[in-house]
Amino acid sequence: MKLTPISDHIVVKPVAAEEKSASGIIIPDTVSKERPERGEVISVGPGRELETGSRSHMDVQPGQVVLFKKYAPDEVKVHGEEFLLIRMEDIMAIVE
Repeated sequence: MKLTPISDHIVVKPVAAEEKSASGIIIPDTVSKERPERGEVISVGPGRELETGSRSHMDVQPGQVVLFKKYAPDEVKVHGEEFLLIRMEDIMAIVE
């Protein structure tokens, strides 16, 4: 099965943030099971259809790492792999 987003949706693969304590100890993600706020863009929809019949511009491209609102994405599993579906308006920044 392949995920092809429609409208202004974006398929994102979550990226686990590696956390360190003040003393430099790496805290595994199993300690803090909060939803991710960062991910790699896998696929981008064509953009939302506007009243004029044209499509809105999508600001992200596959391969970019983005920051998004914590509770915005919908979780989907495909072949045991987790993906997030996010609307363009919920993307806050591109990580470079």
